[in-house]
Amino acid sequence: MPKRFRLTRRFPVAMTEDGYRGLKRFAREAGLDEGEALSFLFEHFDSVTDSEVLSHKLRVFNAELESRKK
Repeated sequence: MPKRFRLTRRFPVAMTEDGYRGLKRFAREAGLDEGEALSFLFEHFDSVTDSEVLSHKLRVFNAELESRKK
């Protein structure tokens, strides 16, 4: 029996414009709304990310973060 899809948590999220556009594009292509797309991505996080690429991208993002906040 498939697990029932219930959205049990709601939280405010701050995203960059680029991040939000990427989320909307992914959701549209997958036939999901943004909340469903986020749920899918985080439920399947390990299988949809390449850990080596993720580590590199995270280092770059963190290095640029302070300058992007200004």
